[in-house]
Amino acid sequence: MASKGAAPSTYTPTPTKKTRPPIFSDSDVDWLRPDGRGFHQCRPAFFRTGAVNSAAGSAYAEFGNTKVIVSVFGPRESKKAMMYSDVGRLNCNVSYTTFATPVRGQGSDNKEFSSMLHKALEGAIMLETFPKTTVDVFALVLESGGSDLPVVISCASLALADAGIMMYDLVAGVSVSCLGRNLIIDPILEEETFQDGSLIITCMPSRYEVTQLTISGEWSTAKLNEAMELCLDACSKLAKIMRSCLKEAASASQD
Repeated sequence: MASKGAAPSTYTPTPTKKTRPPIFSDSDVDWLRPDGRGFHQCRPAFFRTGAVNSAAGSAYAEFGNTKVIVSVFGPRESKKAMMYSDVGRLNCNVSYTTFATPVRGQGSDNKEFSSMLHKALEGAIMLETFPKTTVDVFALVLESGGSDLPVVISCASLALADAGIMMYDLVAGVSVSCLGRNLIIDPILEEETFQDGSLIITCMPSRYEVTQLTISGEWSTAKLNEAMELCLDACSKLAKIMRSCLKEAASASQD
């Protein structure tokens, strides 16, 4: 049953004491993020479970202009002929609607994101609890507003929990972009276009375990350490919002 849906909650990581120079050095221009946030400020996060009635579990997530819906089906008998296995099987698919991106008609399946979603979730699911069966996760990006993959992974984790799939912990995902000398957390689409490097972390905060770490671009050791601290702190706070959503849904179903 769908929860009533509270107002979006923020999960901004604790600011570090270090000060960073402006992105435009030797300039009088004060650079601001397009949406007015601080460099280390995340977008408000909104979650709602039970978004798809026909699915075993589902969730909807909205982070600014990034909107995602995930449906979970199963566990069910695998359609593919395979030898008996003591553990279950996880299938993941990420696709975009034709109107998700600024350029219309580009919606399609994203094989790279599908593979990364599988890797991020697989370590958190107790696959041994449903042997010789399959759980299918279908993620649909309704609107691409930046940081799509972390939002998809967080939403998919919530949908799995809504479906009653046994998990070690919820999986939360956060990304950081390197723009000039500055690190900006939870980048929007425009910021990702001009980023010099990107870091995505997905983790199980309660177990202090990282399920996936993706890095692109050139990073110094100091910047990489700071970016990881920002992501892990934000993941911990995001997971609290996700748990609150599950608690609200459980309370609503009891009523």
